[in-house]
Amino acid sequence: MTDDSSLVYEAYFTRTPFQLLGGMKWKKLVAFRVDGEGVLLGGAPARYERQLAFVPWGDVTTVVVWHQRTAGHGIDHIGVQRKPGAPHLPGMNSHLSRQRAEKLAPHVDYELFLASRPINFWRLDPERLQAAVDAFAPRVPLLVYSQPHLS
Repeated sequence: MTDDSSLVYEAYFTRTPFQLLGGMKWKKLVAFRVDGEGVLLGGAPARYERQLAFVPWGDVTTVVVWHQRTAGHGIDHIGVQRKPGAPHLPGMNSHLSRQRAEKLAPHVDYELFLASRPINFWRLDPERLQAAVDAFAPRVPLLVYSQPHLS
């Protein structure tokens, strides 16, 4: 019998002063989690509780790692493409208009943009993430666009 808890993928934010300002003290904050129930998208450390979002596997069609071009190196993001009609998610992007999202990341579907989080103040391990998605949702693809600085 396999221990499912060893297959859980969990990444934590690096502790920053923003946590103290947001009232979270020095508590370990989950940035991203994949388990048997679904995907947890962590909120920004300063607004963690208000932006925390859980997406059950029944709503997930694809897990996607994508890159937003910005001045400098850009920003990597991770998100979930969801079934049409899935409930609105809280998050830092939740109030962006379609037009604004298209200006920020024209290559990303609007709904994916809304259900994504930047990979800031934490590190993504693509191999461990793939193993977790394969274990808990084998029919859900994981798309990781080749970015040499992810691992």
